[in-house]
Amino acid sequence: MIVNASARGVRMLLLVTASVLSGCASVPGLQATLKPTGQFVPLESDARVLFEPGAKDYALQVARLLPQAVAEVEAGHYRPFPEPLKIHVCGSDACFANHVATPNLSAAVVPNNRLFLAPRLFAAESRRLPAILTHELSHLHLGQQIGHFSHTVPAWFHEGLAAQVSHGGGAEFASEDESRQAMREGRRFEPEARDSLDARNRGERLGLSTHVFYRQSMMFVGYLKQMAEEKFRDFLLAVEDRADFELSFGRAFDMDLAAAGRRFFAAQTGADTLGANAAPDIR
Repeated sequence: MIVNASARGVRMLLLVTASVLSGCASVPGLQATLKPTGQFVPLESDARVLFEPGAKDYALQVARLLPQAVAEVEAGHYRPFPEPLKIHVCGSDACFANHVATPNLSAAVVPNNRLFLAPRLFAAESRRLPAILTHELSHLHLGQQIGHFSHTVPAWFHEGLAAQVSHGGGAEFASEDESRQAMREGRRFEPEARDSLDARNRGERLGLSTHVFYRQSMMFVGYLKQMAEEKFRDFLLAVEDRADFELSFGRAFDMDLAAAGRRFFAAQTGADTLGANAAPDIR
C-alpha cells in the first residue's frame, strides 16, 4: 500500500508540474477535479454558456460572440468540435481563483476541458474578450481530441495555433517587429525541441517573454499555413487524430522541424543562414 500511494503521489506531482509549465490556459488537474461547478447557471438562450450568479450580463456578451468564435476555431482546425462546449463565466475574482490555480490569467482551460473566463475580460480587458475567447476555444478544440495540453505536441504549437486561429489572441502585447528582433538576438523558440511530461519548452525557458513566445509561435504556424495550406491541413488533421507530431510534420512537408525552423527564422531576420543544406521549397 505504501508503494502504491507513493506512486500515485508521484503521478499527481508530475501532472501538477506539467500543467503549471504547459500553457496560458493550463492549471493543475487535481485542483480542477476537486472543484464542483454546480453553482454555475446555464444561460437560457445558450446552455453552452454557464455563469456565476450575478454575472448574467457577462454571459450574454459571451453568447453573442460565441457563434463567430466557434466558426473561426472550426475553420482553423478543419473540423467541428468533437464534443459539446461548456464555458464558465466568473463574475468575481474569488470564483476564478477557486477554479484556476493561476488567477493572474484572463482565461483558463482546465484539464477536464472546461473553460473559465475571468471577470477582468468584461472590465479592464474587455477589448481582449473576442480574441481570448477564440484562443481558449482553440485549446479546448485540440484538448477534446488529444487531451489537455498533451506534451506529445510541443507548447509552441499549442500556443501558436491558438494565437493564429484567434488572429493574435494572447500575443497582443508583442509585435512582429519585436519578435523578429528577439530572433536576431538569438532569443527564439526551437521547433524541433521535444517536450516531456515534466519539461515544456516554453518562452521563459528560452529567454522569451510569454507574449513574444506566443507571437513567434503564431508567426511560424502562419508561415507554414501560408506556404502550403493543404500540407498544413493534412498535418494538423493528423495531429488531431493523435498521430506522432514529428512524423506527421515530415510526411506533410517533406522536411523535418529543424529545417523548417531554419527557413522560417532566416526569412524573418533576412539572414542567409541555410547554405548548402537548405531545405526544399514547401510546395
